[in-house]
Amino acid sequence: MDRTDATHRTAPTRPRGRWRFFLYSGIGILMFFVPVTLGETTTIPLDHLVSGLQELLGGATAYVALAIILAGTVRPFVTGRWRQSPARTVFALLNILGLATSIMIVTGAGPEFLFAPDLGPFLYEALVIPVGLLVPVGAVFLALLVGYGLMEYLGVLMQPVMRPLWHTPGRSAIDAVASFVGSYSLGLLITNRVYTSGRYTGREAAIIATGFSTVSATFMVVVARTLDLMHLWLWYFFLTLVVTYAVTVIVVRIPPISRIPEEYFPGATPQPEERISSGRLRAAWRASGESLEAAPGVVRNMSRSFLDGLLMAMQILPSIMSIGLIGLILATFTPVFEWLGYLFLPLTWALQLPDPQLAATASALGIAEMFLPATLVAGHESELLRLVIGVVCVSGIIFFSALVPSVLATEIPVKIWQLVVIWVQRVLLTLLFATPLAALIIGVT
Repeated sequence: MDRTDATHRTAPTRPRGRWRFFLYSGIGILMFFVPVTLGETTTIPLDHLVSGLQELLGGATAYVALAIILAGTVRPFVTGRWRQSPARTVFALLNILGLATSIMIVTGAGPEFLFAPDLGPFLYEALVIPVGLLVPVGAVFLALLVGYGLMEYLGVLMQPVMRPLWHTPGRSAIDAVASFVGSYSLGLLITNRVYTSGRYTGREAAIIATGFSTVSATFMVVVARTLDLMHLWLWYFFLTLVVTYAVTVIVVRIPPISRIPEEYFPGATPQPEERISSGRLRAAWRASGESLEAAPGVVRNMSRSFLDGLLMAMQILPSIMSIGLIGLILATFTPVFEWLGYLFLPLTWALQLPDPQLAATASALGIAEMFLPATLVAGHESELLRLVIGVVCVSGIIFFSALVPSVLATEIPVKIWQLVVIWVQRVLLTLLFATPLAALIIGVT
């Protein structure tokens, strides 16, 4: 008797409450993936919900975010986590800087340069407040999306695609889509939850965190508007999707990602994905039933997920206000990123991009904050340059104002130097892939 047959006999054929698979997974899909138009805004319901909550709270949102930052700054010292490694000590001290900066922004007292619109106010209002609300609220619905069999069902169906191309289990398909279309913070929350439960190895979690966790589709609209690309919106969206995923195909096969150990989270029970060679639909239905049978009650699951999201927000927000601010100050007041741009200049010149020096500098700016490249080339006469840099903003993925602190707030085993190397690899490959495709798009539109 082979393994598949044995599983057929031992797996429950009728898990209790099969309706939960359809209802809870359906609500999760609706909240994360189905755009809804309310008023003049079209976005996913989760984004509408967070925007409505932000509007309801009004000026209090600034103090809610400040309370989360305060809790996140104090927590490492209360738990002793700040002593666990030199990196954690540095980040704990940076959190104090983040708290001090946040207090200045909220109270309006501090050095004048801090209140430049693209420094402190940008970080606090455009990143800290939305992320502080989105991560805990989104985590509640995340429990419905990944906790009642949908991930396992799609995992079996997507196994022939995900494993050969991106070296991740089939179950990572929904994680990859949520990471790309939704928000990097929620995508990382999914990835960390699955990794710590023993369903991803460390390398698989790192691949998803650094290969798919882009900014939300909503923020991509902001980039497109800034670059005057809304008349090419669908072209821009799908070009970014194709390039991001194509770049990840290559990056997973080279160091540093290829050297991350294929080990499961310490203390977790490994749950590797069963390889299916036949009867895939039947196996997918069975896998979802097994997950459903082991799933906790919905209130308990959503409560735990909300707490996970709140803890993650506590770790992310202080870092955004410290590391993010340092990066933006360097970008605004020093030539550091102009120098860093020389790393990409040979390629932008070889690709014959208009204004290759500007293209190289803009590409380098993305390591500080993903939106900065768009601001640098906004208004440029070359639509090709604007379209390529618009793709670089998203496909580069790694940026210190938010993504890097978010990754380091998880248990995913990836180091800062590895993130920087991955960023360089991704930007070079993005320029290489996006330039000819963007030229083709402009040529046919």
